[in-house]
Amino acid sequence: MTIDSRQVAAGILQAVPFARTLGIEFVEVAPEADGGVRAVVRLPDTPATHNHVGGPHAGAMFTLGETASGAVVLAAFGQLLDRAVPLAVRAEIAYRKLALGAVLATARLGRPASEVVAELESGQRPEFGVEVEIATEDGTPTSAMTVIWTLRPN
Repeated sequence: MTIDSRQVAAGILQAVPFARTLGIEFVEVAPEADGGVRAVVRLPDTPATHNHVGGPHAGAMFTLGETASGAVVLAAFGQLLDRAVPLAVRAEIAYRKLALGAVLATARLGRPASEVVAELESGQRPEFGVEVEIATEDGTPTSAMTVIWTLRPN
């Protein structure tokens, strides 16, 4: 699988203007050895995104994680956009440690893309998870998130 990370970033930023508003940056969107996809996105450290204790606001962290998960979905299933719409169904986030400074969200597809595509092709509306770890730039984990997505047939 080849992935044009610039095209994925442009697609996400066009479809989700709020990600642009927060200044989210795309670090990497790449295939993984097991046939999966990984996306890394960054939230810069700016006063406009801070909360009352000086770290990134919970809503900004959530958006960062959801954006990373969306990049994974677009990279894995973008070739299906003419027949299915990707939609986030639900999400859960655990804020575990105060994040200070810029933060990175690393997202990975929770199951093989081929399984999801097979379900779609059999007439089902597949659901699949994208696991996201949010960490400071030095690698200290601060939050964990799971976003459940579906591909709604057109």
